[in-house]
Amino acid sequence: MFKREFWVKYFPADVRNRKVVEFLELKQGNMTVAEYAAKLEALSAFSPYYNTHEAEYDKCVKFESGLRPE
Repeated sequence: MFKREFWVKYFPADVRNRKVVEFLELKQGNMTVAEYAAKLEALSAFSPYYNTHEAEYDKCVKFESGLRPE
């Protein structure tokens, strides 16, 4: 309950929505794999679906699809 109230007060819906979009559009780009993994993990906190045990496979697919081909 505290976490939900904290998010509502300090992270307005529009900010959370922008973070979700940033997560969904995230690509490795110029980041190292470790930096990309850390950023993906941090941004996934804003996507409740990706924070469930059932979505672990989907999170892995998201990670792999954002990697540079090389």
